[in-house]
Amino acid sequence: MAQLGRLLTAMITPFTDDGAVDFAKAAELAKNLIASGNDGLIITGTTGEGPTLSEDEKLELYRVAKQAVGSASIIAGTGNYNTAESIHLTREAEKCGVDGALLVVPYYINTPQEGLYQHFKAIAQATSLPCILYNVPPRSPRNLEASTLKRLAEIDNIVGVKEASGKLEQFNDVLGAVPHGFLVYSGNDSDTYTLMSLGGYGVISVSAHLVAGETRRMVDALARGEREEAARLHFKLLPLVEALFWQPNPMPLKAAFNEIGYSVGKPRLPLVDLNEAEKTRLRSVLQQYEFDAYLTKELVPA
Repeated sequence: MAQLGRLLTAMITPFTDDGAVDFAKAAELAKNLIASGNDGLIITGTTGEGPTLSEDEKLELYRVAKQAVGSASIIAGTGNYNTAESIHLTREAEKCGVDGALLVVPYYINTPQEGLYQHFKAIAQATSLPCILYNVPPRSPRNLEASTLKRLAEIDNIVGVKEASGKLEQFNDVLGAVPHGFLVYSGNDSDTYTLMSLGGYGVISVSAHLVAGETRRMVDALARGEREEAARLHFKLLPLVEALFWQPNPMPLKAAFNEIGYSVGKPRLPLVDLNEAEKTRLRSVLQQYEFDAYLTKELVPA
């Protein structure tokens, strides 16, 4: 399943000034993100504010994004805390022509490890799509333990994991447990260098909305074993990466887009726009970077 790509960006969902999904801007953004160096996109994940979107909005985003990017991969964020709902949305997303599904560890419900195994197994068996699991303990009460992931990796169409625990011990456990060819993605831009140096496959990025070119160079350097060059790029990008998480994602990222002049609207409640002091602080970081060409008005037509 390597065709899903090493560099995937979890795309924001653009909104109009009145809070509706801006499907035309979503298509434009998807096309520009691929042109900037991304292999594929996650649609309606955490960064895409998936929990605030209706089913109809999600399905239209899948259709629009896939039509916009052609052969590049579109992975639909179809998992939640409800197994039956996750199965339903994954099946509907498959009808939209997406290339894979991202399935998050259930949030709110404090699911035991056996429950996690049965939940992910049931969704995977209900679809022919390749499935990437999403371990994000900061947003869910359970860590997907390496022993559980090892069992899940035996299911044919569970092909990878987005590992966003941020813990070196977890990285070691996961990489030591999964079979050869299982795709372990960094779920945090700040962890990409570490995880790929240990044998991880790639990254599901946030900052590659803005600096896909530089992130592409870092990921490719790591894949070739050029650690010194990759480290240089890692440390160059780190202040921007950290700034994009000063407040809950995607609040700073959407503010960054709007500051640069590429309007994507404000987040939906319960997320909010950054306040003026936070925007001033963010602006001071943004001024240190050159961004991908489409953010300097060299847009790829939608």
